[in-house]
This record gives sequence, C-alpha cells and structure tokens, in this order.
Amino acid sequence: MRFGPVPVAQAVGLIAAHSVRAGEAVVKKGRPIGAEDAARLQAAGIAEVVAVALEPGDVGEDEAARRLAAAVAGPGVTAEPPFTGRANLHAGEAGLLCLDEATIAAVNRIDEAVTLATLVPFKPVVPGEMVATVKIIPYAVPGAMLDRALAAAAPAIRIAPYRLTRVAAISTLLPGLKPSVVDKTLRTLEARLAPAGAHLSGEARVPHESGAVARALRDAVERDGAELAVVFGASAIADRRDVIPAGIEAAGGRVDHLGMPVDPGNLLLLGRLGQASPNPVPVIGAPGCARSPKENGFDWVLQRLLAGLPVTRDDVVGFGVGGLLMEIVSRPQPRDGGESAEQEGDG
Repeated sequence: MRFGPVPVAQAVGLIAAHSVRAGEAVVKKGRPIGAEDAARLQAAGIAEVVAVALEPGDVGEDEAARRLAAAVAGPGVTAEPPFTGRANLHAGEAGLLCLDEATIAAVNRIDEAVTLATLVPFKPVVPGEMVATVKIIPYAVPGAMLDRALAAAAPAIRIAPYRLTRVAAISTLLPGLKPSVVDKTLRTLEARLAPAGAHLSGEARVPHESGAVARALRDAVERDGAELAVVFGASAIADRRDVIPAGIEAAGGRVDHLGMPVDPGNLLLLGRLGQASPNPVPVIGAPGCARSPKENGFDWVLQRLLAGLPVTRDDVVGFGVGGLLMEIVSRPQPRDGGESAEQEGDG
C-alpha cells in the first residue's frame, strides 16, 4: 500500500486518506476518488490530496477485518459486517464471555496494523452485546500479513451459556439473626440468579449445626433436584472443621477450597456433593458479603458455576489479581482500621 500526497489529476481511483472539503467539493475519508471529485477539487483550487494506492496482494481494510473476525468468532458469537476497517463481534446468547487469551495476544503481535480487542474474560453478557472488535488500522494490509494473522487465529472468543437452573438456598440460624435478614438475602440471591434464567428450587432454614446442614443438603439434591446449593451461614466459616464444611462432608460431599483472594469475599467455601457422580452438585459456602447486592467474590464463583464452568483451585487463586473490590455497605467496619470486619463474620 502506498500512502502520501498525489496531484489531484493523478488521484482518480485512489482512496482518500483524509476528508477534503473545498467549497461544494467534498471527498470523504476512505472513499475512492472519482473523476468528478477530482475535477471539483481542482476547480476549488486544491492541487494535491493525501491518498492511498493499493498494491498487488493487498487486502482492503473491510475484507481483512471480515476474515479475521470470522476466524476468531467461536460458539455463541456472531460477527457483524465490517465498516471502515472494523468488524464487531456480538454475543448471540446470554452467558459468560470465555477467551483464549494466548491466541488473542498472538494475533495482536503479528503487526501493529492488526488489532483485536475484547471485554474482560468471564464477563456476563446478554444477547446482542458487543464482546470484541477487530480493527484494521490502515486502509489495507499485505495479503501475507493477513495470512499470518489468520494462521495465528482460532475461535478464541466464545460464550459459555448458562446451564444450571435449579439452585437451593440453605440458611443456618443463630439467636440474634433476624428473619428479615434471611428474607433479604434470598431476594438478593434471586436477583443474582435471574439473568442466568435460574431460580430457587428450594429454601431451608436450619440450626447452625453440621447435622442440620447435612440433612438440608441431602434434601435439596434428592428431594428438590437442586443442581447447585448455596449455604448462608449465620456465622462465617473460620476453618475447614467449622459447621458448614463439616455439614458438607457429613452429607457425603467434600470441601475443595476454603478462602479466596478477593475482598469482599475472602471467606467463601467451594465444595461438592456426590463427587463420585459424573455430575456432582457444586456447593458454595457463601461469605457474609453475599448478602449484599453489590459485586463481590461470590458473584464470580456463582456465575461460572451457573454456566457449567469448572472452578478449580488455580481459578480461585488467580482471582487475586483484580480481586480488591470496592467497599460494600454490609461491611460493619472499614478494612483499613479497627478490628477486622471478617472476624465478625462478614467475609
């Protein structure tokens, strides 16, 4: 591709690099310069314009963007027709945005002329939401360069649709915990489930005892058909031998991880029931901040599980980068002074 000033008389058929306006003569950026355009410019006293001339093997910006967008679009993602060297990709269904970050980086390393930008990984998206964009910077790229970008590309952008719909909520009770607090907690949970098309399959309020938790978990799965269980403790989980983890194990389950490098959300527990089953039921021991509607670490885990995505120990420890979230209303004391709120069970 050649780029630079050319006499107006020699610009016919070339692409205008910039918009030119002289009197009634207007040539828009990125458009081919026609013979009449050139004549009007000359009549208006314009001697030269900055223009682009494609060379053999060059691929125009729109075609290059179209081909690259098609190459990186995975399941649940649609690529829109390109314009001005840009092709936007949109979610075709509700779910979580899943990205192959290594592939995206490889595409962006090919050349400064080729760019691919996305939303953050695992962001909840709705149908029609833009999740990524391909932008070709110049008006054309060499075909060999585009071939290298396509070779580095793969369906790196996909939507993991929500899969789990039946969620059980179990609340443990201690003196001093008002029923209105539990009621509000359940309303907040239902609001979190709604975008995923999920709902409460059952709700239980039991004493803060491991045996009661175990019975409630078994009932939730065997009687109510829950695909996911959330346990809200009247007191925060302080140890793997505490009431909620002990209740999970007494129900025949296991605790996979306790604690999370996300604040608010440190005191989350992740476990499962029926670990020998091909489809074990995930269990979340919710931190106290999950009673608040504001974003916290509980949201990150809940959303992935609703989409049927595994949440491993490596996933959890990886939450630490970006895991310091804003202060939330439900925290009784600020984290930068005084006794830790988490010691009081907020988490």
